[in-house]
Amino acid sequence: YDFVLLYFINMLLLVVTLFAYLTTAEEPLCRLQGSSHLPFFSKDGDIIIGAIFLFHGLQNTRNAFQTKPEPPLCKGLNLREFQFAETMIFAIEEINNRTDLLPGIILGYKIYDACSSIHLAISAAMALMNGPESETSSKKSCSKTSVHAIIGLSGSSQTIGVATAIRSFHVPLISYVATCACLSNKQEYPTFFRTISSDYYQSRALAQLIKYFGWTWVGTIRSDNDYGNLGMATFIEAVQQVGVCIEYSEAIYRSNPREKFIKTVRVIKESSSKVIVAFLSLLDMEVLLKELLLQNVTGLQWIGSEGWISARIFATDEIYKILGGAIGFAIGNAVIPGLKEYLLNVRPSNDPQNAGLNEFWESTFSCTLNSNSQTFSNYCTGSENLREIKNEYTDVSEFRIPGNVYEAVYAIAYSFHNMFNCKQGQEPFANRTCPNRTHIEPWQVRLQYLKGVNFTTSYGESIYFDANGDPAARYELVNWQSSEEGIKFVTIGVYDASLLEGQQFIMNNVNIIYAGNQNKVPKSLCSENCQPGTRKAARKGQPLCCFDCIACADDSLDCLSCPLEYKSNEKRTKCILKEIEFLSFGEIMGLLLTIFSLLGACLTIGIAVIFFHFKDTPVVRANNSELSFLLLISLTLCFLCSLTFIGQPSEWSCMLRHTAFGITFVLCISCVLAKTIVVLMAFRATLPGSNIMKWFGPTQQRLSVCVFAMPQILICTLWLILAPPFPNRNMKSFKEKVIFECSLGSPLAFMAVLGYIGFLAIICFVLAFLARKLPDNFNEAKFITFSMLIFCAVWITFIPSYISSPGKYTVAVEIFAILASSFGLLFCIFAPKCFIILFKPEQNTKKHLMSKTPVK
Repeated sequence: YDFVLLYFINMLLLVVTLFAYLTTAEEPLCRLQGSSHLPFFSKDGDIIIGAIFLFHGLQNTRNAFQTKPEPPLCKGLNLREFQFAETMIFAIEEINNRTDLLPGIILGYKIYDACSSIHLAISAAMALMNGPESETSSKKSCSKTSVHAIIGLSGSSQTIGVATAIRSFHVPLISYVATCACLSNKQEYPTFFRTISSDYYQSRALAQLIKYFGWTWVGTIRSDNDYGNLGMATFIEAVQQVGVCIEYSEAIYRSNPREKFIKTVRVIKESSSKVIVAFLSLLDMEVLLKELLLQNVTGLQWIGSEGWISARIFATDEIYKILGGAIGFAIGNAVIPGLKEYLLNVRPSNDPQNAGLNEFWESTFSCTLNSNSQTFSNYCTGSENLREIKNEYTDVSEFRIPGNVYEAVYAIAYSFHNMFNCKQGQEPFANRTCPNRTHIEPWQVRLQYLKGVNFTTSYGESIYFDANGDPAARYELVNWQSSEEGIKFVTIGVYDASLLEGQQFIMNNVNIIYAGNQNKVPKSLCSENCQPGTRKAARKGQPLCCFDCIACADDSLDCLSCPLEYKSNEKRTKCILKEIEFLSFGEIMGLLLTIFSLLGACLTIGIAVIFFHFKDTPVVRANNSELSFLLLISLTLCFLCSLTFIGQPSEWSCMLRHTAFGITFVLCISCVLAKTIVVLMAFRATLPGSNIMKWFGPTQQRLSVCVFAMPQILICTLWLILAPPFPNRNMKSFKEKVIFECSLGSPLAFMAVLGYIGFLAIICFVLAFLARKLPDNFNEAKFITFSMLIFCAVWITFIPSYISSPGKYTVAVEIFAILASSFGLLFCIFAPKCFIILFKPEQNTKKHLMSKTPVK
């Protein structure tokens, strides 16, 4: 326990000591690491605004890693960046001359050059943070900065580097042209703002543009940096959602060897797509255009990002051969009063301390302002006039990006103005105090006032920042057109992300010129649209936009299906009505079945007439003439009921055909069964002492027929009441035609009807078979046996034939079974009798009929 107590006391003393040291220690002093970095332009003031521009390019050097690397060398002059810097100075001077904005406050500036290098951009940012002091130590605290806000840069990659480096200092960074959507991430870049829209919106606007013109097969080229890679990734994701395929995607960068650009141009020339989406920065596009000019690549439809689509440097007749008809989204043009005159009137004599302006002047007029300079031999006279020079700096026809620089300066000025106008009761800070005008912290500008900026410029543009530090996304859709005045960027539409979904993309009623000076929208398809009657078949290993067109199959899911009552024509180009099929009286099969039906009915009636004429003869009387006439009437109805199966089905014909068939056939079999029983009873009555015939006389015979027929009548009645047959258009059995048929309504009832007929027929057959050899000279049982044999054979073969027969042939099979069984009954039972009556009258005697034939 003593050891634990001692350990606890020592730890407590250590904590108290550290706390006392930390609370009494002074802030660490700053010391410049490395060489000093002087600004390109500078001016003192009460508030200093820093800026970083890319005034020069970067000289490519190789490091052998054997000695300390030399400082990077800058080369060339970027005149556009000089114009941006002078626009910033113009805005600051304009604010200093105003009495309503920051009265009594002088704005100064420090403008550095990053030479298109990320690490030089970060170095410039550090110089803005700490100042250019070269002493080894300073009394300046490391937590203090020499500027309150920074404007820059022209590249997204450089801007990302600077934003990452300065976020710990809480200094706002406002970019005028860095569009990478990644910079909207407030977790990563909490101090970043911009006066240009994010590529998040531009990429989606480009996707909508591709969809608007109906292009489904495009190539893409991007800058191999954060701007191009992230912007193109968003574009591809958005465009693929609307069914557009990417044939190729090339990445280039200005410092790539020429072989890389040659390869990219070769891909363009060998591709089949006629539309190229170029998400490129100005410098990368410039290098690519040089190679396209050398290889004379023309006739392609270029779709451009804001990085190059409105660059006046490309507006030449030579480049127009390649980019003529190009379409893309550009930053809105700003009409800034007084800026044009200011840019064309700048002179080194106005500000001799700014070495950057001296270099610009010497480079522009090829003269020297310094007697020690060895670059040019002649001296500048001082009378040089910028209005006589045509270059990127003096091109003041449009102020798209300069307008963003101008707005960035004013956004900073308004944030300070609002901060200085803090009133009691409106304190934004935790201690409920307004900021000190002589001691302004950069975080106060960013956290409280810059995010709340909302003002309107002198040319009517409303400026404010959303939660991500971005302005409202709005682009002009421009089209490269040639006219007598030269090449113009004609505004053909706008994209405004603040509008409702579906209304953001608005086209003006302006004629559009496409590649090759054509007025017609060019096609860019991997495969032509399939003609009607064909469907798409994907090509293996290729995008979905590449396919072959093959004839539509009946079960194809890729083709448009016709409605159920329609079918495709032979060329499969349109839907036509299907043929309606049913067994009609007009076709040959229907006509033949009608003839046989009527022939059977006529023969039956003829036999009935013969029987009636010879009703008193022994043959007719011996075979129960009453049952014979009832049987003949039933057979006549059987022949005639087959006619109800022919013709277009209707509600009444469907109910009649099946029920009439069932009842008439049961009536026939009932009569035959009664006749068979009579034969058996007659034989039993001849036996000694038998008196059976008195129990089965004419009344009992008629009653037996009714009893046998009654169950069938009951079945048919219930069938008609509960689930009657009905006409139906069968569209499933055949794809090419509609079968107009009678649906059974209740298949169980139909089976019951057939089953009961079959049951009576089997009983009749068994009884007739047993009585076939009774010792009568004229035994009717043998004819009944044969007729029942034919009847059963017909209906047994009917069942599989009925099930397997298609369409109208199902009805024909049923009619054939009715006629065949009816003719079987008619001929087997009545033909022998008619033969005796008509041709063997000598056998039509009582003596002949009463004679016995011995049983063999």
